[in-house]
Amino acid sequence: MAEGATKKDRVRWGVISTARIGWEKVIPGLMKSKDIEVRAIASRAPASAKRWAKKLGIPVAYGSYEDLLNDPDIEVIYNPLPNHLHVPLTLEAAKRGKHVLCEKPIALDAAEAKKLRGARKGVLIAEAFMVRQHPQWLKAREIARSGQLGTLRAIQCFFSYHNTDPKNVRNMADIGGGALYDIGCYPIVTSRFIFDADPKRVFGIIDRDPEFKTDRTTSAILDYGEGRQVTFTVSTQAVPYQRVNIFGTKGRLEVEIPFNAPQGGAMRLWLDSGKKLGDASAKAIKITKADQYQLEGEYFSRVVRGKEPLAYGVDDAIMQARILDAVFRSAKSGKWEKP
Repeated sequence: MAEGATKKDRVRWGVISTARIGWEKVIPGLMKSKDIEVRAIASRAPASAKRWAKKLGIPVAYGSYEDLLNDPDIEVIYNPLPNHLHVPLTLEAAKRGKHVLCEKPIALDAAEAKKLRGARKGVLIAEAFMVRQHPQWLKAREIARSGQLGTLRAIQCFFSYHNTDPKNVRNMADIGGGALYDIGCYPIVTSRFIFDADPKRVFGIIDRDPEFKTDRTTSAILDYGEGRQVTFTVSTQAVPYQRVNIFGTKGRLEVEIPFNAPQGGAMRLWLDSGKKLGDASAKAIKITKADQYQLEGEYFSRVVRGKEPLAYGVDDAIMQARILDAVFRSAKSGKWEKP
């Protein structure tokens, strides 16, 4: 916060729902910032809203989403509702003049995402990809663009966890559960971030859980043209693991904990010339301590205050949805599909 600034200068946020990603990650990150006031939290269960408001130190608890959206003191809504409610509640918030940072995936398909173009004029809407603000990804992009890796050829990613709880939203197909929506979006968005481009065609393979009907393991190839390829596998029913490797003609860059970076912890990248086998020539690049959720909230708050332009808005979110759609279509058709 600027010298001499007061509490009134803070951007006032409201959180719609008591989803775990909110109380475990995002809200603590937002509350670290001197530029943000998390003023209210809402739940359809009033007791839940009151419990989390008290536990987190949030001044106001609402027992309905409508009450939060109607609060004139709230400037920004953070929307971590289940996937099928992202667009409807984001549009409801926009109608009331609230800016919205909406969790990924912003929509269940590109057609639904396009509805966000009809949001109230002057309202800012963004998909919450905190990786774009984390110093390790900013450094990875800097290295990739610097030529240290040579000509970029490929990005390889594996991201998984093991969750077979039928009550978990990630295992409910009708409301947007499954691996591709939940975590497959990350290798897509980070490869777009590194290449500063969008894939021209994609190929997908999906294994579905016979009971949940969700995609429990999904693999894809993204063809970015100019010889650039991305391959990834994501799974909701495999040993927890995550890693990203970026390959060029002269070097390899490894992102050690690419997505669930320790909140407020220091990170490492590994730059490898490939001169010795077994990663023996890899050198660590230390990344300073950071909370990617705090940085994400501060960035969006600066955008709201007009201090920075919105780099990734509705059109970017629509393209992200188009790529997810193409992976799903390819898994059905067995052919390459264009986003």
